[in-house]
Amino acid sequence: MCDRESKLKAIESAVAIIPDFPKKGVFFRDFFGVFKNPILTQYLLDELYYVVTSQIECESKVDVIVGLESRGFLLGPALALRLNCSFVPIRKAGKLPGPCFSHKYELEYGTDTVEMQKDAVKLGDNVILLDDVLVTGGSLDACAKLISLSGAKLLSCLVFMELKDFGGRRRIESLRVSLHSLFQV
Repeated sequence: MCDRESKLKAIESAVAIIPDFPKKGVFFRDFFGVFKNPILTQYLLDELYYVVTSQIECESKVDVIVGLESRGFLLGPALALRLNCSFVPIRKAGKLPGPCFSHKYELEYGTDTVEMQKDAVKLGDNVILLDDVLVTGGSLDACAKLISLSGAKLLSCLVFMELKDFGGRRRIESLRVSLHSLFQV
């Protein structure tokens, strides 16, 4: 299996659809099945690398991959290593030591707050924001605001899967940031 299309199909076939999780009426896409197979994991990492190096416009190199808690932590460090750049986590409030940028945002069921250490991303850094799934775009939007507070340049958001019917793409593109998703459902 050598071509990109075949590799993407193999990755997608490892994604389980779990009905009524985490609540009734939700069809959860569980991509942990990809990690059960090291070949599929490598294919996924190769595809992320391909997107960053061939589809995201950047005059100079990517300086930082920023990953959202917690699934952005799974592939973010490996992708950063391949790109020879830093990895920076964004976490829920109170989970990171030291001074942090903080942003509170609305959820369909309340509010949440995300944080990033103030010294993690520098003025002028070229940043890719990585997450697993794009639904409404609320968490990526909040994280984009944290990156903006640091003075870095957000080049693009990169997600494993995009659920098209929830308006997340529109929200991210309204920030004037490109969005790349490996799969759309």
